[in-house]
Amino acid sequence: MSNNKKNIIIIMNNLRVGGAEKALISLLQTFDYSLYNIDLLLFKKEGLFLNQVPKEVAILEEPSEYKFFDMSFIKAILNALKLLRFDIVINRIAMAYLFKTEKNVAIREQKLWKFLGKCLSPVCKKYDMAIGFLEKTPNYFCADKVTAAVKIGFVNNDYEKLEMNPKLDYDCFNKLNYIATVSEECLAALQRSFPNYLDKLLVIGNISTPRLILKLADETIEPLHSGLKLITLGRLAPQKGYDLLVDAAHILKQKNINFKWYILGIGELQEELNSQILKFNLQDEIVFLGLKENPYPYIKQADIYVQPSRFEGKSLAIDEAKILHKPIIVTNFSTAKDQIISNENGLIVAMNSDAITNGILKLQNDGDLQNKFIENLSKEKMGNESEIEKIYTLIK
Repeated sequence: MSNNKKNIIIIMNNLRVGGAEKALISLLQTFDYSLYNIDLLLFKKEGLFLNQVPKEVAILEEPSEYKFFDMSFIKAILNALKLLRFDIVINRIAMAYLFKTEKNVAIREQKLWKFLGKCLSPVCKKYDMAIGFLEKTPNYFCADKVTAAVKIGFVNNDYEKLEMNPKLDYDCFNKLNYIATVSEECLAALQRSFPNYLDKLLVIGNISTPRLILKLADETIEPLHSGLKLITLGRLAPQKGYDLLVDAAHILKQKNINFKWYILGIGELQEELNSQILKFNLQDEIVFLGLKENPYPYIKQADIYVQPSRFEGKSLAIDEAKILHKPIIVTNFSTAKDQIISNENGLIVAMNSDAITNGILKLQNDGDLQNKFIENLSKEKMGNESEIEKIYTLIK
């Protein structure tokens, strides 16, 4: 192993399913390991993508104190007392009070660092670069607990839509050399929220690798529905607009459309969505596929990819559907135009169930429009592995 290699640490919550987690895997699969040693610190070593981490990456031990803030209150207090970790006891009690009094989930997570940060030990090794790969805790840890010549924090979404308090991030951003985000619209949101840090803000796009996606899409799966096949990929979370999806499916059924709508993902809305589906008697039309390590054969078989989100950073799922040349419908969230030119390579529709339904029917009934989208997508240059050069430049 060359002694001239640069040492980089990347900090992330876990590798459960999600756009940021998938983006991290793509980044790790793109690094030149003849030039860089990569350490990956996960607060929890778990998730669907864990086995996709390249063998060259050293996955560090989890911060031992983190588990006390990720278990039940009573269990955390008893275990901390056994170890005579009174600092953990005090800050775990403070965390419990915070969770009872602060109703905004995003701000609660921001404020949590005040207590969690007091208990986590710093990383001993010194690095050439440290990367916090997600807003909040990974960025805070990067700023406060790592010694590195260059520190980058990532914001993988539209900051203004995250309901965070910019004042709570000023101290963290002051300690970072750069704050990276994934699209021009997301950059503009950061510039409005952090006018004092304009010289630190930049775009480093999520990396997508068409060659790998096209290869994985050829995996054989059971044939999907014989009628209209719709597909949506993403966490079952309010951000993703699944309530709009179910309402749109209800309208399609009322119009006697023969369809199935496949959903790839899991999340906290599962029970709520099941109730909504039961209410509209859509059990046969909406199919939850759960987590799939390889979702691409399902996207490949679908007729239309639909993204009904309320907000996004830069959606990897949309990029992947574009790589597979799928006709795409997206709602008009703030960053939609970063990826879709409406009526050229997809449809951007209003953020309501009627507009989503009308978009689906328009595409279903207009084969020429579908072919136009497919042809235009086939001409687009989708690979952006060169984005990693921006990181190489910053470390130099």
